[in-house]
Amino acid sequence: MRSWIGLSLAAVMAWGMWTSTGQAQMIVAHRGASFVAPENTLASFREAWKQGADVVEGDFYLTKDGQIACIHDKTTERTSGGTSKLKVADSTMEELRSVDVGSWKDPKYAGEKIPTLEEVLATIPEKGKIFVEVKCGPEIVQPLQTALKESKLRDDQIIIICFNQDVVTQCREVMPQYKCSWLTSYKQNKLTRKWSPALKKVLETLKRTGATGLGTQGNDAVVTKEFTEAVRDAGVECHVWTINDPKQAQRYAALGFDSITTDKPAEIRSAVEEAK
Repeated sequence: MRSWIGLSLAAVMAWGMWTSTGQAQMIVAHRGASFVAPENTLASFREAWKQGADVVEGDFYLTKDGQIACIHDKTTERTSGGTSKLKVADSTMEELRSVDVGSWKDPKYAGEKIPTLEEVLATIPEKGKIFVEVKCGPEIVQPLQTALKESKLRDDQIIIICFNQDVVTQCREVMPQYKCSWLTSYKQNKLTRKWSPALKKVLETLKRTGATGLGTQGNDAVVTKEFTEAVRDAGVECHVWTINDPKQAQRYAALGFDSITTDKPAEIRSAVEEAK
């Protein structure tokens, strides 16, 4: 049985490649450089690389015809500016690609389409990486394995992330060559003022799923030095999302986070480097 803190040879090699750059934090472009370009489009990912991002993060759903589309929501309503209301899981890739998902952001992006996973992977340079966020359930695991295997990327360039614990577990079992982070946000009880999930629950989930990293919401009240050290002591990487405030980014850099996800990669990199 695989130990939850045990690392395969492939994972150890990947960790070496991850840290050998000597850079304290990787700057992750959230849905691409989504502050200036329409999220989850090829334009947004290309802009992220222009802004010097180390990693791009994209959201992915399985379509009706078994392809993997890059889109955050369950439907096309928001990113089409209300002109389309296709449900991703019930639509073919061809139907989804008929939707303009650029005009809502700026007229100059008119005609931007929902890309496939393969198209997004093709934008990644030799020294770049991708956070593949799975937005659906375990039904995507097998098609995802095939698509990633057929890509030209090295194993260490691909990191899977997901809120769904079953997806994380299955990805770690089926694709142990890739790192996989479990994502979590937090809710506060109005009566007790306590936040959930509590640290104990977070650590239990990381252990049960075999996640190699924690992708935590940037909640400063929860993610303290003690919280971060406990996750580190469990042998798990620490990643934070979505940080657009320079001072907050500097805080997470000081805590030693492995990556900071942001809509503004150039600005946040500048802030982090300024604080060194």
